[in-house]
Amino acid sequence: MATYAIGDIQGCFLSLQALLELIRFDTRKDRLWFVGDLVNRGPASLEVLRWARAHDEHIVCVLGNHDLHLLAAAAGLRKAKPLDTLTEVLEADDRDELLDWLRHRPLAHREKVGGRRLLMVHAGLHPRWTVKRTLRLAKEAGAALTRHGGKKLLTALIHSTPTRWHDKLTGAARLSMIVALLTRLRTCHSNGTPCTDFAGPPEDAPSGSHAWHALPRVAWDDHVVLCGHWAAQGLALTERVVALDSACVWGGSLSACRLEDGEVFSVSLQDEVALGS
Repeated sequence: MATYAIGDIQGCFLSLQALLELIRFDTRKDRLWFVGDLVNRGPASLEVLRWARAHDEHIVCVLGNHDLHLLAAAAGLRKAKPLDTLTEVLEADDRDELLDWLRHRPLAHREKVGGRRLLMVHAGLHPRWTVKRTLRLAKEAGAALTRHGGKKLLTALIHSTPTRWHDKLTGAARLSMIVALLTRLRTCHSNGTPCTDFAGPPEDAPSGSHAWHALPRVAWDDHVVLCGHWAAQGLALTERVVALDSACVWGGSLSACRLEDGEVFSVSLQDEVALGS
C-alpha cells in the first residue's frame, strides 16, 4: 500500500494517466492525494473531473483557485478568462453532479502517513496559524461553500477579499481571506500580509517578503505541508514543505511524491496543449 501526493493537474488528463502508469497505481491498495487545481488551462478538465469523481473512495483532493473559479463561473459569478478551458465542463450533461462533488472537497486535509504528520492545502498558510486552527478555519469556509451553492462565499472571493488577516474579521471578508490564503498565497511579509500580485520565482519576491514557507518562525511547523499552486517555484522538497506544482500545464511535468518514503516521480507533459496556469 502506498499514498501518492500529486501536483496541479489543470486538465492535463493524459499526463495524469501517464503518471499513474509510472507509479503503477493500484486501486486495490494505493491512495492518491491531489493538491488542488484539477481543472483549467489544460485541454481535458472534464475527463479529469469524471475520473476523480469515479475514484472518489481512493483519493483525497483539496480545492484550488482554478477549481473555485470553475464553481464561480458555473454559478454565473465570473466570466470566462481568455485562457480558460472550462466550456466542456460547463456544457456537460453531468455537470451538476461533477460540480457538486467538487464543491464538497475540503480546503485542508491532515493525516499521519509514514510516521510523518502531514497537512495538505493548495497554496499556503498564514505564519500564525497552527495546524489545528487551519483545519478549523478551512472547515468554516468549506461549510459556506456547500450552503446554497456556495454563492455567498464565491461572491466574496470576487468582491470582498481584504489584504491582511486579523482575528476580528467577520462575514464575507473573513471567509474570503481564509480561502485566499489557502488557495492563492505564494509570498508574504513576516506579519502574514500577502503579496497578492506576485507570481514569479521565490528569488524575485518583493523586497521584505519571503516564500510563505520560508519565514523563520511559523506556528504550523509541527507538520509537513503539502501544496501546489506555485509553478514558478517548481518542486520544493524541504523539512517543512513538499511543493508539487512542477508546471505541467506550462509544458513542464506532472509530479507525484510517495508519502511513505518521499520518493518523487515525474512525467513530462504528454501530447496535449499547454496554456499556462
